Amino acid sequence: MSSKTRNGRKLKLVVYGLLSVLCIPFVFPTWWMVTSSFKPTSEIFAYPPRLLPSEWHFGAYREVFRLQPFAQQYWNSLYIAAIVTVGTMVVASLAGYAFARIRFPGQNALFVVVLTGLLIPSEVTIVPLFQLFNRFGMIDTHWPLILVPIFGAPSVLATFIMRQFFVTLPKELEEAARVDGLGRFETFRRIALPLARPALGAVGIFTFLNSWNLFLEPVVYLSSKEKFTLPQALTQYVDAYGGPMWDVQLSAATLTALPVLVVFVIAQRQFVEGLAHTGLKG
Repeated sequence: MSSKTRNGRKLKLVVYGLLSVLCIPFVFPTWWMVTSSFKPTSEIFAYPPRLLPSEWHFGAYREVFRLQPFAQQYWNSLYIAAIVTVGTMVVASLAGYAFARIRFPGQNALFVVVLTGLLIPSEVTIVPLFQLFNRFGMIDTHWPLILVPIFGAPSVLATFIMRQFFVTLPKELEEAARVDGLGRFETFRRIALPLARPALGAVGIFTFLNSWNLFLEPVVYLSSKEKFTLPQALTQYVDAYGGPMWDVQLSAATLTALPVLVVFVIAQRQFVEGLAHTGLKG
């Protein structure tokens, strides 16, 4: 084995060791949450903290479903996040392609106006939106949690990412499709959209996370426990004096985090590739 190979392996070991140490502040809170969900309340805040419970208790997980309609609330978050993710991907890909490829008067000015949606906090628009949905009888329904992210300001970043990706695509591909007789929409559907999978993966992940973690809007629009989403439901696990039931809350939080981890593990490659392709050019 050459000295160059040995030095390369040593450097790799050093880098991996350094990264392992640096990840501890990020991994430990999740580890503490998961393991503490199996601990009795008296052991959760023990000092020094224990990496594993002395005895494994599963009662808190039963309480999660007994105290609230947690299964229904879980389904609410799941199907809302799925619809919002798919809807945002459709709208953002169409809008991003239009801004990247279709030339029309005022195109750049309109794109700047769209981007200003990133500068407007959701707290500013929550009152007028509440009045609008109240007028249409949509309060205490899931419609505001679906329509606002898909057609409102939350989709602006998704549109920007898709536009930046489509700008990087060679125009020769579309010109060849036009020669073959494809129209604008068919060119988008058959040529541009399949090539945009990395960008769609990035859009899908952060849209799902944003919808899954949404808290303010459900608190404003929803009042029935059966219609709560998970972030709102987590605040309801309190005792008779209003104090938090830590073991039950941590158990519910652990169950809440599972879909996020699954989605990221499945689509992490597309997420990284999408950000790389949309952030360097255009």
